Amino acid sequence: MDRSQKADSVAQLNAVFNEVGVVVVTRNLGLSVAQSSELRAKIREAGATYKVAKNRLAKIAIADTDYVGIGDFLIGPTALATSVDPVAAAKAVVDFAKTTDKIEIVGGAMGANVLDANGIKALATMPSLDELRAKLIGLVQAPATKIAQLSTAPAAKLARVFNAYAEKDAA
Repeated sequence: MDRSQKADSVAQLNAVFNEVGVVVVTRNLGLSVAQSSELRAKIREAGATYKVAKNRLAKIAIADTDYVGIGDFLIGPTALATSVDPVAAAKAVVDFAKTTDKIEIVGGAMGANVLDANGIKALATMPSLDELRAKLIGLVQAPATKIAQLSTAPAAKLARVFNAYAEKDAA
């Protein structure tokens, strides 16, 4: 890799670090090509990205970002999982790590908050942004449905009462 390629790589990484909500640092302990492809597919499905970056270049790229605290994790054969959704990357990596011992979760960060491996695992148990949105819509929609039911209920009761009087008078 020549100097201009390194500069481009640092600029791309820096742009990623300025856009994402979470960075998960993993250590590759001998993943096969098939396992690596499977991991990348799962991460892509979750709306996240997975990139193997040179540690030295990654340390330069995080210098002016909130993720400067993860520099200590960048030792050895590492890779970075990132996502805008603070839970997506963590959830995908933790789920994959449960299936194999060839990947280790080193730590990561959510903005300026540096998380150890246990912090990333705890983050993975939280509901994703889409799940939270669905719950919020359900909570907002439920009262509106009840109000509609309550507002139509008195009219329905009145209609039944009038119907009963009408049937009584007809008989």
